[in-house]
Amino acid sequence: MQRLLTASAAVIALAFAAGSAAAQNFSDLARQDLQAVHDALKANHPAAVVPGAASEPFRAWIDTGLQQALGKAGQVNSGESHAYLLRWYATGFRDANIKTAPTFEGASPFFATSWPGVATAWRNGQYVVSYVQPGVRGAPPVGGVIKSCNVQPIEEFAKAKLDGFEADLTTEAGRVASAPYLLWNRNNPMVSGMPSTCEIQVGRRSRDFTFTPQPATAANLEAAYRASVFTPGATKLSIEQVDGRPWVHVNAMTDNAGWDAFFSQVEAQASTLRGAQGLVIDLRGADGDSINATSRGYGLANRIWSPEFTVSRQPEAGQITYRATPANRQWFVDTLNRMQADPRFVQESAAVIEQTQAIVAAFDAALAAGQPTFVLPGRPATPDTGAANPVQGKVVVLVDGGCSGGCLDTLDLLTRLPNVRLAGSVTAPDSIFIEPTVQRLPSNYSDISYGHKAWTTRQRPANQPFTPGQGLAYAGDPADEAAVRAWVGTLF
Repeated sequence: MQRLLTASAAVIALAFAAGSAAAQNFSDLARQDLQAVHDALKANHPAAVVPGAASEPFRAWIDTGLQQALGKAGQVNSGESHAYLLRWYATGFRDANIKTAPTFEGASPFFATSWPGVATAWRNGQYVVSYVQPGVRGAPPVGGVIKSCNVQPIEEFAKAKLDGFEADLTTEAGRVASAPYLLWNRNNPMVSGMPSTCEIQVGRRSRDFTFTPQPATAANLEAAYRASVFTPGATKLSIEQVDGRPWVHVNAMTDNAGWDAFFSQVEAQASTLRGAQGLVIDLRGADGDSINATSRGYGLANRIWSPEFTVSRQPEAGQITYRATPANRQWFVDTLNRMQADPRFVQESAAVIEQTQAIVAAFDAALAAGQPTFVLPGRPATPDTGAANPVQGKVVVLVDGGCSGGCLDTLDLLTRLPNVRLAGSVTAPDSIFIEPTVQRLPSNYSDISYGHKAWTTRQRPANQPFTPGQGLAYAGDPADEAAVRAWVGTLF
C-alpha cells in the first residue's frame, strides 16, 4: 500500500488497469470452466440417464445451477474466487462424489483476511461461540448461541455465506466443517465478510455484540479452528494404549499416510488388539476420497479380525450400472494400461486385469449398439466360512463428519461384525455414483471429479450418512480430546 501511495499517477493508472484486466480474465475463465463442468457431467455422469430418486438432484441442478453460477462469474477476480465459484456449482448437485479442486495450492483451512477474534462451532443444531482470542474486548463468552448477524437470522446468514462455497449445509458434516468460518472474512467476493454485529444468546438473554477486526495471524486462526472442529494431529495412523486398551488411529485414508508401516504395526499387535479388554478404532477425520481408501479400510479389518471371518460379512456388490460414453470407456482403458505396465500388479492381480478387460469389452459392445448404459454384476456375496471370531472384546468405532467416501465403505463392513458399536457423531454422506474420474478443466486452474458408474443396488441408500445409535452419540466438545476419551471409556 505504501508503494502505491508514493507511486506516480501514471503507474497507479497502469496498476489498476492491469488489475481490471486480470479480474476480467478470471471471470472469463470461470465461465469457460463452468460450462466445461456442465458439459462433462451432462455427457458422462450416470445420473443423467439412470432413473430413480438418487438422480433427481443432479437433473434439477445441472442446467439451473449453471445459469445461477454464470450469474456470479462477474465477481470472480482471483484464482481463489475462481475455486469458490466452481465449488459452489459442484456442491449444488448435493452429491459428495462431484467435486472441483484447484490445481494450485489453495488457501489453508486456517486462512482469513479479517476476523473478530471469535470462532463458532455447529453443536446440537446451533451455531455457538467456540473460541475467543485472549485479549479481545467486549467479545461474547464461549458457549453463547448465535441468533442473527447484521440483523439477518443466522440460518439465512449462514446459508448465504457458507453453503456451497465452504461446504454442503444440507449435511451435518458440512455444517460442522464450515462453522468456524461463520464470522470470518475468507476473501470470497461473492459473499459477505466479517459481520459488524451479531445477536448472541447468553444464558436466557440475548444481546447484540459489536465486532472489530483482530490480527488475522496464522497461529490465531489455527488455534480458533482447532478449538471448533476435531482436527487430526500430525501422526494420523498409529496405535496407542488408552485406559488399558488399544486405540487404533485411522484419522486419514490418503495415499501418503504411511500404510505399510501402519499395517506392520497392526499385524505385530494383532493378539493384543483381539484381547478381551476391547479396542477403539478411531475413524474421525478419515477422508476417504482416495480410490484406494476402501481397500485400505478392508485391509485393516482383515488384519484385526481375519480375511476368513470378514469375507462373508462384506456387503454384496449386486449390480453396477455403467454410463456408456467414450470418455468413461477411456478411463478404463487408461487404468488397464497402467495395470499392464506394472510387472508386480500383473503378477499379483491378474484377476483384476481380466475383470477390467471385460469392462472395456462391455463398453465397446454398448457403444456399438448405441446403448446409453449397460449393467454388470458386482462381487457376489460369500457364504459363511464358519471361521470363529478372533476378536474377544467389544469394539468401539469412533466416527465424525470427517469420515467420508471409502471410510463409509469401511463402515459398511465394520458395522456388520459382532460386538462392534458405532459411536461419536454423524458421518459425511456419499452418493451411489462411485469410482471418481478426474478431468482437467480448460483454464488449468481446476479439476472436476465425479463418479462415473452407479451402484444401483447398494444396500446403503444414496446420501445417507452413518448415525450413532441412542447412547452412542457424543454431545460434548469434539475438540476436547480428554473429554472424548473419557466418554469413550464409558462405552465398554
